[in-house]
Amino acid sequence: MEAILRNRAAFVCRGCTRSARQQLRRNYSSAPPRPDIYDVVCVGGGPAGLSLLTALRANPNTSHLRVALVEAQDLSKIRSWSLPPTKFSNRCSSLTPSSVKFLEHIGAWEHMARERVQPYQEMQVWDGVSGARIEFDWAGAAPNTGTTIAYMTENLNLTSGLLKRLEELGGVATFDNARVETITYGEETEELDLREWPVVQLSGGKQLSARLLVGADGANSPVRSFAGIEARGWDYNRHGVVATVELEGEGWGGEFTKIAYQRFLPTGPVAMLPMPGNHSTLVWSTTPSNAALLKSLSPKDFTAMVNAAFRLSTVDLEYMHTQTSGQDEEYSWRMDHTPVDHRAVPQVVTAVQEGTVASFPLKLRHADTYVAERVALVGDAAHTIHPLAGQGLNQGQGDVQSLAKTIEYAVTHGQDIGVGMSLESYVSERYAANHVLLGVCDKLHKLYSFGSGPLVPLRSLGLSAVNALGPLKTFVMNQAAGNGIKVF
Repeated sequence: MEAILRNRAAFVCRGCTRSARQQLRRNYSSAPPRPDIYDVVCVGGGPAGLSLLTALRANPNTSHLRVALVEAQDLSKIRSWSLPPTKFSNRCSSLTPSSVKFLEHIGAWEHMARERVQPYQEMQVWDGVSGARIEFDWAGAAPNTGTTIAYMTENLNLTSGLLKRLEELGGVATFDNARVETITYGEETEELDLREWPVVQLSGGKQLSARLLVGADGANSPVRSFAGIEARGWDYNRHGVVATVELEGEGWGGEFTKIAYQRFLPTGPVAMLPMPGNHSTLVWSTTPSNAALLKSLSPKDFTAMVNAAFRLSTVDLEYMHTQTSGQDEEYSWRMDHTPVDHRAVPQVVTAVQEGTVASFPLKLRHADTYVAERVALVGDAAHTIHPLAGQGLNQGQGDVQSLAKTIEYAVTHGQDIGVGMSLESYVSERYAANHVLLGVCDKLHKLYSFGSGPLVPLRSLGLSAVNALGPLKTFVMNQAAGNGIKVF
């Protein structure tokens, strides 16, 4: 019997384990606590971790696996999260049609508050120095091509929907309000040989032993540290300022054609992304000092700075960032002397939602690999990207799709889901694709950080050329939406 327990099967059979434990139980009063044994332990209850467990539970081939979720926050608050229809969280993400299709496939999309999800069909991007512009729309696209570039939603709406779907599926051991104390390898006992299995020690003494330990625990991942995987990259010395704002109307395209806007400034891009009704979410990448100033301003002055960011010259903006107050009056005066094509920029911002102005540091990180023996990383634990393309969450969803498929293959072919050979296809599929996207966003950030010099006309020429070449522009849009042929 002991030999049977030491043999690594493709999954942990609950009935067999229970029977074996009854036969081999020892009553040692001084024995340390025995770990609960799981096929998959996922540390991190964000979108990536919740999507992975939902995918495993929703798939008949993997639904028998014994899975556990570890999360430091109180998940009951996220599950029951709600806001009035006129209020929106300031942490929003852009979901590509490909990511939405995956969420539909695992049954989570229908559990989200759909009235709080806003698809957008066009995107206007331009150089803040030269004014060169590219207009992403679906004019001239093939008839069977979808017209939605992406879907904007609050992160809490997504995680709440995933939690509701997981609750509907059942079968997940959830340990929330639980902090990971340590992660070590197990030990060999008379009953079990867990020397190669990660054991997660939780606050409160609980121990979870994992055939496969998944790190969905963010950029400072304890799981990645346990596996000895290095993450390399750099800080941008930029902060992302976010806020929920109200516009004077529902946008120039009306209710059914929403437009996203992004202007590249030398200090970083500023984006206005549509939310339901006349609301939008602001993401402004700028210097730490500028971010501190923006957060200190009165609502009236902050609103003036946001409007200025899409309308005034970079010289005017630079001056307004030197003022500690009075931006509203300064903006009004300068607009009297600045010609603007109002339909080429977002509608005027009239208010900022109280308590939504915040900032976070921007950085690039990429792990040396996504797997180690009995460990896999997904989402921010594996990579952190500049937000200028809005692809961070979608990268994580791509990781989850690939890892879930990898686990399913191992299960259906009688393989151990935790060994490196079983996980290799996940790394092969995701690492190069993520690396390319990280590099593209990094180069774009650096390219547009120049306010003068020979690069300005060259980048403007390139932007105008792409805008003039319809097939190339459509290809770029399909790649961004996750609909196109996979290049990597």
